[in-house]
Amino acid sequence: MFDFIPPVSATRPDTQGSLPQSEEFLRALRATGQDPLVLERMNNTVVLRQRLWGRLDVAMVNRARFEKPLRLLEILQEEGLRRTPVILSPEAPTPELAQHGALPLMGPASIARLDLSSSPERRRAALHQKWRNRLKHGESQGLRLTRQTMPFDANHWLFAADQAQQSERGYRSWPLALTLAYGQANKGMAKLFQAFEGKDPVAAILVLRHGREASYHIAHTTQRGKALSAHNLLLWEAMSWLSAQGCKSLDLGVINTEDAPGLARFKLGTGAQLHRLGGTWLFWPPMGRLLTPLARLDRRMMGA
Repeated sequence: MFDFIPPVSATRPDTQGSLPQSEEFLRALRATGQDPLVLERMNNTVVLRQRLWGRLDVAMVNRARFEKPLRLLEILQEEGLRRTPVILSPEAPTPELAQHGALPLMGPASIARLDLSSSPERRRAALHQKWRNRLKHGESQGLRLTRQTMPFDANHWLFAADQAQQSERGYRSWPLALTLAYGQANKGMAKLFQAFEGKDPVAAILVLRHGREASYHIAHTTQRGKALSAHNLLLWEAMSWLSAQGCKSLDLGVINTEDAPGLARFKLGTGAQLHRLGGTWLFWPPMGRLLTPLARLDRRMMGA
C-alpha cells in the first residue's frame, strides 16, 4: 500500500479545461438530442437542463470555472432560469456562493490530475516506487498493446465489463449512448488502449481527449490482467502517447480513499497531484430568503 497522500493544490486550475465544460462534450450532448444552454457571456459555460420525475425542470453547471460567482448567477436568471433550481459544482472552491444565496449540498471532493508536459524520464521518476515496480513487472510479461479510435460498438467487452461493475458496486457513470456519441461527434478524440495476452484481452482503458487535455473515462482489468500488472503498463502507454500528442494533463477522476482505496492509490501512484473541486451547491431564487441563512452556516465546509 502507498503510504502517502500528495498535497492538495491551493491554486485555481486556470490552465486546465474540464471535460464537462469542453466543446467536445457539448457536441456529444447535442448528438444525443440534448439542448444545453451555453452562456456566451460567461466564457461559454455549459448549462445542462433536465426534467426530473417528468415535471421539475433542473439546471446543472458542472465543473465550470468562474471568478465572478455573482455575475454567473445574474446571467443564469437573465437567461430564463429565474424560477429553475440550479445545481452548481464549481471547478475550484468558491465559498463566495454562500453570500449570494446558494445553499451547500455536498462538500468538495478532490480529483487526481497528472501533468503530462514533462519528459518521459521525469514522469517515470515521479512514479511511486511500488507503482514503478508494477510497471516494470508488466513490461516483462510479453503483453501485446494496441491503440485505436474507440469503436462504435455497444457490445464491446470493455463496455459490458463496465456496466457489470457499475451494477455490482452500485454507482452510475455516463450513459453508454453518451460515450458512443462522444466518439462519433469528435473524430479521433476517444482512444481505446488494450492489453492482450495472446488473443485474450486482459485490460483496457478508454481516454477522452478535449482540447489539449484528456480524461480517464472507463477502465477494466481482468483478474489475469491484475496478475500481469497490465493496468499499470496500459496507463503508462496512454500517458506516453497523450504526452506525445501535445496533451498537457490527464484528469484521472475523483479520489475516494474510503470506498475505493485501491483505485485511489493506483491513481496517486502515477505522480498525479490532488486538486480540490468546489463542492455542490443549490441556487434557487424563489427560495433565496430561506436558503441564505443556511448557506452562511455551512460555508466553512465549502472553502479551499
